[in-house]
Amino acid sequence: MTYKPKSAFLIEMETRGFLQDCTDLQGLDERLLQGTMPAYIGFDATADSLHIGSLIQIMMLRWLQKTGHKPIPLMGGGTTKIGDPSGKDESRQLITPELINENIDGIQKVFAKYLDFGEGDSDAMMINNAEWLDKLNYIEFLRDIGKHFTINRMISMESVKLRLDREQPLTFLEFNYMLLQAYDFMELNNRYGVAMQMGGSDQWGNIVNGIDLTRRLNQNTVFGLTTPLLTKADGSKMGKSASGAIWLNEDKLSAYEFWQFWRNTLDADVGKFLKLFTELPVAECDRLGALQGQDINEAKITLANEVTKLCHGENAANKAATTAQKVFTEGSADDNLPTLELTVAEAADGISFTQALVRSGLAPSGKEAKRIISGGGARLNDDAISDAGYMLSADELAKTPKISASKKKHALIKVV
Repeated sequence: MTYKPKSAFLIEMETRGFLQDCTDLQGLDERLLQGTMPAYIGFDATADSLHIGSLIQIMMLRWLQKTGHKPIPLMGGGTTKIGDPSGKDESRQLITPELINENIDGIQKVFAKYLDFGEGDSDAMMINNAEWLDKLNYIEFLRDIGKHFTINRMISMESVKLRLDREQPLTFLEFNYMLLQAYDFMELNNRYGVAMQMGGSDQWGNIVNGIDLTRRLNQNTVFGLTTPLLTKADGSKMGKSASGAIWLNEDKLSAYEFWQFWRNTLDADVGKFLKLFTELPVAECDRLGALQGQDINEAKITLANEVTKLCHGENAANKAATTAQKVFTEGSADDNLPTLELTVAEAADGISFTQALVRSGLAPSGKEAKRIISGGGARLNDDAISDAGYMLSADELAKTPKISASKKKHALIKVV
């Protein structure tokens, strides 16, 4: 018989679709019922913002706090210097410590929107693993930690097998990553009483290593919980669109573009995404996700509003919805649309429509922009543009034109 959780956190995880695997579901449930439990998820600082590929983990931390426990986003100030080989076909490009610290500052802004930080029992803590990893003595580390890992087991890890099976290089630097991640769990347990690591299903092996090391060295029982690998109904990966990553920081992606991404959700994904990325009751998520025809569009607007409200605030969500109403229902432009700003000098020379699509973010490349134009998806103030070489004149640019790459993607051009 399948075990049915009793703790509020695991009930949310199960009913909302977060739960893939757990090392000991009943043991974890009993521990959660005993009182406030610290748990963590690790995030490497490879960019100055997270994108929606990390949103499922962020929401897990939020639910952990909402159900009375202590969420810990662990910043990989140390591990980012190596790079996680999980899910990668090639080595990450190494970045400087200075850039890593700048990226952590940007990522901290994301967590400030979703979690309450402070000194209380269930207040969130942001911790940087450079706190202990930067001070490691290599010889001591090998003697104390390395002896608990066999090469046989390490090469059986999925992230390692992927590279070896494809005969792609895996550096010794990356090979060490799993030791450091396991060491993180042990240190967090030792320093802060952390009893659970959460992550995506691709982190299962790393999580189990950390549990085993913590049990051996700290003599403590700790737990691991993973989420399913999240894909859209069409099989594509969450986190990216044709124009690039869907970032969570507004200085990298406007609240309107963020809202529009969720508004364009595939019909089959609406119910699932409502449960994962909003706090609406599960029954309401199921009701909205079951709508058909034109009615599903109202569910998509609810999804876009609720997700944007959490990430950017209620005011930004309302503005985005109003802008969409003006653009799509009334056919007019709105100042809240994504905007390409040109200097007076640039405008005087004019700009090709192809370049305008790329620079405004409506197309990821010139090749894709030309494909949009030849396919009939390009518009200038709602008039079709069929010539990839069409030049926007200084007079046209002075009137703050609206450009479109499809029925759903629009931007303004402003001369500043």
